[in-house]
Amino acid sequence: MSVDEMRHCFPALARTHSGYPVAYFDGPGGTQVPRMVVEAMNDYLYHHNANTHWAYPSSEETDAIIDSARNVLADFLSASPTEIVFGTNMTTLTFHLARALSHSYGPDDEIVVTELDHHANIAPWRTLEKECGLKVRMAKMIPQTGELDWDDLSRQLTRHTKLVAIGAASNALGTINDVKRVGEMAHSLGAKIFVDAVHYAPHGLIDVRDWNCDFLACSAYKFYGPHIGILYGQRDLLDSLDFPKLIPAPDSAPERAETGTQNHEGIAGAAAAVDFLASLASGATRRGRLHAAFRQFHERGDALITQLWNGLREIRRVRLYGPPPGAARTPTIGFTLNDVPSIEVAKKSAEHGVFLSHGDFYAMTVVERLGLAPDGLVRAGCACYTTAEEVDRLLDGIRRL
Repeated sequence: MSVDEMRHCFPALARTHSGYPVAYFDGPGGTQVPRMVVEAMNDYLYHHNANTHWAYPSSEETDAIIDSARNVLADFLSASPTEIVFGTNMTTLTFHLARALSHSYGPDDEIVVTELDHHANIAPWRTLEKECGLKVRMAKMIPQTGELDWDDLSRQLTRHTKLVAIGAASNALGTINDVKRVGEMAHSLGAKIFVDAVHYAPHGLIDVRDWNCDFLACSAYKFYGPHIGILYGQRDLLDSLDFPKLIPAPDSAPERAETGTQNHEGIAGAAAAVDFLASLASGATRRGRLHAAFRQFHERGDALITQLWNGLREIRRVRLYGPPPGAARTPTIGFTLNDVPSIEVAKKSAEHGVFLSHGDFYAMTVVERLGLAPDGLVRAGCACYTTAEEVDRLLDGIRRL
């Protein structure tokens, strides 16, 4: 499917602001939603709305929709349906997982995180410092490149390490980490690995088997779906962990890791988002179509980020952060404009219909290490619907500033 054809799937792209068509560069904070996702959610609420596991048609239909969604998300992550847990968002799911893991941790144990991480992959583990006395160690980033300091990560890993929590990609700088390599390092010490794949999921097709990760979390609203989170956990781990739960609730994976009544329409929408992505390319299976679609995303993203990076680099007062085009990165750029607060850059850009994010994006440690607190960065993220013309408009606005 061409970009023009794809854009027709997104009603939000018809919006204008101050007489300008809106260019959404805020995808790292949440992408726009295609029509088929909203239609799937509407269909559930209009025709199937019920609670689960009861012997009447709409309840049985709800069970079937949730089971189908687990199959779809399993294809998306290369997992098994019984390894797919739904929840409010990645942050809530990570706190929930941390509490379950804490029962096996003690004062001599350690968890390793990194300075590149979103704080949703830091705060839940920091909480365990208070609750069970373990120590959280933090591996450094290299400020000049925005990349992980692998030597320092090696130093942080010890015989006391029980878990390594790593972001697959930085939501502030676009840096992609070699998750498979981190997993090998962790497993060599007998530790588990948890992957925050929220920013990675819209840009690279995840394969939990190839990465050999124990746990992984992502959020559907970053890959064209509704506000709902997904947690992958290896089946034996989901079955063995002491998740907080009500006694009458199901005690088998994956439902034993889910608390309360789920967001059924959100689950239907998350599955529709994956099917939308698969519909953008051809192939014999859903996973095959996803592979083909993500290859296209990678090619388009590389071209757009090269155009944006080179254009910003030519503007005298702009400073760029993170790895350059050609390095392992997503099509997301963080930058500053000397003497202009990031919020003012966002406000002025919005006057011409260019929507940018500003601040720390909950990646507070990244901003602090770059010496940019409290103002933070301007962030421009390209999505599947971004065009070269929109990148030109963004660059024209920064030149005006």
